[in-house]
Amino acid sequence: MPVDLVSRLVRHGRDIPDRQAVVFVRHGASGPLEEPLTYGELDRRARSMASWIRQRCAVGDRVLMLYGTGPDFVTVLAGCMYAGVVAVPAPQPSTQRGHSSRSDGIVREADVTLVLTDSDHHETAAELLARAALGDIPCVATDRLDLPDAPDWQVEPPAADRPVIIQYTSGSTSAPKGVLVTWSSLGHNLGLTSRAFGVDADSRTLSWLPAHHDMGLIGMLLTPLYQGATAYKMPPMDFLRRPHLWLELIGRKRIDTVVAPNFAYDLCTRRVTDAQLARLDFSSLVNAGNGAEPVDGRTLRAFAERFAPAGFRPDHFSPCYGMAETTLIVAGTLPGEPPVTTRADGDALAAKELRPVQAGADGPILVSSGRVHDLDVRIVDPETRATLPDGGIGEIWVRGASVAAGYWRNEEATERTFRAATAEGERGFLRTGDTGAVHDGRLYVTGRIKDLLIVNGRNLHPHDIERELVLLHDGFQGLSGSACSVPAAGEQIVVMQEIRRTTADPDELAELTGRLRGELSARVGVRIPNLVLLRPGQVRKTTSGKVQRSLMRELFIGGGLETVFEDLDAAAAARYRGEESLV
Repeated sequence: MPVDLVSRLVRHGRDIPDRQAVVFVRHGASGPLEEPLTYGELDRRARSMASWIRQRCAVGDRVLMLYGTGPDFVTVLAGCMYAGVVAVPAPQPSTQRGHSSRSDGIVREADVTLVLTDSDHHETAAELLARAALGDIPCVATDRLDLPDAPDWQVEPPAADRPVIIQYTSGSTSAPKGVLVTWSSLGHNLGLTSRAFGVDADSRTLSWLPAHHDMGLIGMLLTPLYQGATAYKMPPMDFLRRPHLWLELIGRKRIDTVVAPNFAYDLCTRRVTDAQLARLDFSSLVNAGNGAEPVDGRTLRAFAERFAPAGFRPDHFSPCYGMAETTLIVAGTLPGEPPVTTRADGDALAAKELRPVQAGADGPILVSSGRVHDLDVRIVDPETRATLPDGGIGEIWVRGASVAAGYWRNEEATERTFRAATAEGERGFLRTGDTGAVHDGRLYVTGRIKDLLIVNGRNLHPHDIERELVLLHDGFQGLSGSACSVPAAGEQIVVMQEIRRTTADPDELAELTGRLRGELSARVGVRIPNLVLLRPGQVRKTTSGKVQRSLMRELFIGGGLETVFEDLDAAAAARYRGEESLV
């Protein structure tokens, strides 16, 4: 089999034309509606699309793709690959807060020649271009095109160092960075992802993840297409509104591979009813990947216990780790291997060391993201750049063929992030910005450097504080929180937490937050002087569900949140809520 994806798609179109490549499942009032796309149809439509694109674009031009979940995205993406242009998948135009600004930033930064979308979003896409003063760029709804077949179209041969996709990171600003995925890095990572997720030609995968997100795009669309497998796709909102629909499809379609962030499994555990559970069947499942954010051992245990009656086993879980800058996957737990957890010494963790506790002792449980295969991973002190020994917690650095070429038109960030050198003189590493450690040959991810809280010389990860708080009040269950630190009589921790409708009495809220601050302080071992209760939906997240902590910090400082109640230390209240607090 050829190594590059486009050659494989051509071959699949010739050798397995009737096999379903992608099946799109939408859940309407009358039940699920399926829209299949075979490999023969995909190849035919990609050739027609490529011929049309090349009449308007040259090899290497950028083409912005603004689509939801459906066959148009897949055929246009394949058409871009066949034509030799660079696909720039982005969130479909939206009026939701935060989404339009991200799309605005991408369309300004990518310097695209053409914008492709569907008729449902064409008007909004045109408005996006107008806002960016780019109204002269052609914006076309591809589902309105009546393209003739182009069976003789000659696919543009992939060049190893040529970009094939620009993956835009999920940033909190209007100018996210575009990661240059080359044909070489894509081909290498599709091989790694196939191994980590256990995907081969006989696989049937299922995903609700957005197609413009690295896990949804590379892991759950291009990987099965690379192998000639069948990928089932459903709209993200179908899952978020009714998570049981995702789980029901596993049994109905005999799915063997699913992958999702940790929050998705937590959502299912909390939202799926006993009646819905009775309809589930996990007997076909081989691998349930868990990645895109730190994996919570409590989530793995609770999900496995909840869905055991339907045939789910703990060893179905495959924690993994990756990012757009490495195309996708860096480390993974191979299918059939049970997740590996380590109970760590809390004081050692605060001192940047992963040290297992003695048998019977207490401590936080860390979940391994698995082993690293065919990539060079080092744990490095982010300040001295010295390589740390096993167990040392530092920044995760990666080197190897899956690492992308850099950031689009951002040489300064590329040099800083993709071309790092260790203190020992080894060069060419990607600085991930994530912290972690290697223990017993396995990678453990502990957090983000930029999110790290340092209080009284102790290192704290915000997600640990956020998880502990959720356990303290029923009104927090299923909702999100965000912890940060702000300058106020030194450095102070602020925890913001969404809460379901509760009392409006200020005295009762003051009593509640005071009690919660005390209990949380005892649990995490440091004083929590500031607790902010928010209306549901106020914690900002990326498209993959990661909390945008930097943005939340800015919103707290600027008073830009819809609060239910604020319990602030006197110094923080004076600085951020006084008449001169916003200076």
